[in-house]
Amino acid sequence: MNYRYDSIPLLELTAVERCFRVNDHPMIVLKQINLRIMRGEFVAITGKSGSGKSTLLNILGCLDRPTSGQYIIDGLPVGELSSDQLAQLRRQRFGFIFQRYHLLAHLNASENIQLPAAYANVNKECRKKRAQHLLAELGLTDHSDYRPAMLSGGQQQRVSIARALINGGEVILADEPTGALDAESRDDVMSTLLGLHRRGHTVIIVTHDQNIAQKAHRIIRMQEGRIVDDQTCHVATKSPYVKAAPLGALHSSDTAIPKLAHTQTGDVFDIEARGAHSRHTIERWSNSIATGYISEALRTAWISMNTHRSRTLLTMLGISIGIAAVVIVVALGQGAQAAVIQDIESVGTDIVGLYPGRDGADDQANATHTLVEADLAILRKQFYVDSATPTVSSSRVLVSNQGRATGSVRGVDADYFRVYGIDMASGARFDAAAVQRHAQVAVIDDNTRERLFGNRDEVVGQTILIGTLPCTVIGVMAKHESLFGTPPTLSVLVPYTTAADRITGQWWFNDITLRLRDGVPNDVAEQYITKLLTVRHRVKDFFVSTSEGFVRTVERAASTLTLLVLVVAIVSLFVGGIGVMNVMLMSVLERTREIGIRLAVGARRSDIMYQFLAEASLLCLSGGLLGILLAFLVSTVFSLFVSVITVRLSTQVFTLACACSVTTGITFGFWPALNAARLDPVEALARE
Repeated sequence: MNYRYDSIPLLELTAVERCFRVNDHPMIVLKQINLRIMRGEFVAITGKSGSGKSTLLNILGCLDRPTSGQYIIDGLPVGELSSDQLAQLRRQRFGFIFQRYHLLAHLNASENIQLPAAYANVNKECRKKRAQHLLAELGLTDHSDYRPAMLSGGQQQRVSIARALINGGEVILADEPTGALDAESRDDVMSTLLGLHRRGHTVIIVTHDQNIAQKAHRIIRMQEGRIVDDQTCHVATKSPYVKAAPLGALHSSDTAIPKLAHTQTGDVFDIEARGAHSRHTIERWSNSIATGYISEALRTAWISMNTHRSRTLLTMLGISIGIAAVVIVVALGQGAQAAVIQDIESVGTDIVGLYPGRDGADDQANATHTLVEADLAILRKQFYVDSATPTVSSSRVLVSNQGRATGSVRGVDADYFRVYGIDMASGARFDAAAVQRHAQVAVIDDNTRERLFGNRDEVVGQTILIGTLPCTVIGVMAKHESLFGTPPTLSVLVPYTTAADRITGQWWFNDITLRLRDGVPNDVAEQYITKLLTVRHRVKDFFVSTSEGFVRTVERAASTLTLLVLVVAIVSLFVGGIGVMNVMLMSVLERTREIGIRLAVGARRSDIMYQFLAEASLLCLSGGLLGILLAFLVSTVFSLFVSVITVRLSTQVFTLACACSVTTGITFGFWPALNAARLDPVEALARE
């Protein structure tokens, strides 16, 4: 079938103009272009530099849009298409061959060829096999792992041709494809292009070389933005063909791309004959962040990071310090909170205290003598009370035969030791009988032992004066390590009956402390106690404090403190994020041409954005993992010197760190990624 008998042109431009603004002045590059290119033609566009031939090629390849006029591809008006639909057209219809090859330096030959298929979401194994097949057809089987710098100019251009064919390449657009080649390579490239034409591809070549142009059957000459000559040098025919089926329809979400077919000759360049000429339906990708593409984006990001190792490491260091600060602050906060709660729980979270006065802020509390022996007796009988003790407090001079000091004297019941869970280092507690007989016995703490008896280990049986009252020491309380340290005060416990009758002379209690039975909620007990004593006193002249409420208060205080310090840590992370943004902006600037290449071979703007977001996220996630390692090392060293607080590096903390890392990457990588996505493909390709 001869191309001249096709009734519908493959490419048609009507009154197309392209105008640029230079220093706020319009510059018309293309003027009233009317052009029809039929399916299967070999067209050479010639003209002097600046005549507009490359601009025309860019418009034909959907890299640029006309300022005015109409461009129709196989019956489809291009002016109505979005940028994503234009990208899909480039993937489906066009294959680009550039004078400077435009291969990505960090990818090998096979990976460069696979790039358009990757943006078509083609299965990795499928596109790899296809690339190897193309390399074999072009005589580069042994060069698939070579990077562009290891290939000659002719070999690079053949890789570029293979890349143009990976998705089918129904229309081959070649911009000065032989301009940078020696004579032998030039002949090889032209031979390949002529072979593609014979096999059914539409080939459009821009050249200033008349010898090259003469090999095309149709030559279009441009001058000052206009087509001044359009002539057919000779009539070229081609074998009948069936509709092209670029690679990947059976493996791709890019459903408008049909499967590449092989002819009976096995030629991978042949394209299938068309039946009726129908309008192509341009479909959007519905799976833009498919698993395969995410892995490709992350792989590309890793390659980019590996290319600039020093810069990547320094940026990661900034993020890692911020993440380490966040992790350590949160872990320390959780550890301190746990230590406080452990201190409270060592006494018991089922402790309830009763105090005189309306509340803790009542300045008349010391003058309110409301808690008495009868209250203690009735409270002990309640079903929810396990044990109870009053406290009669006073400060007295303590004297032994080896020392003298002022200490706190507390008159308590024998149940005091059960209520607070106090263990003895030596000796014994006083019992209920000692309370009943007002015994002159005392239990002292370790501070009092050291102060009154020095280094003497055995003090049980020794006599001390509490004020003027001699008492026999019958026990020493065990030392209790606390988050808050050991109080420096001296504490002496005596039976409350002894304190009331022989030391203070007071008949009321400073407070009453209860231990609740197991399973009794603090708030329920508080309600019962309040109701009981209010009825007894006929007025609420006391208040109740529970250890559970104190725990909640401590938790709130710890959370507030952690939040304040966390803000400082987040500022550090913010500074690291600014560094990431700076690096990503620099990366976009350095890789402008790469972005242009990706757009030319079919990447959508969102694909470019996802790629740079993936890079920023991977960079920050790597920094976050480094920060977690740093936090672990710091916490290990911290634990060697501070035993009271345990740094709690929990799974939640690690999850928080990773989430902060990725969030930082997305947040601070968004603007650079957006800048990359907004680049014009023609301008990007022109940058060096």
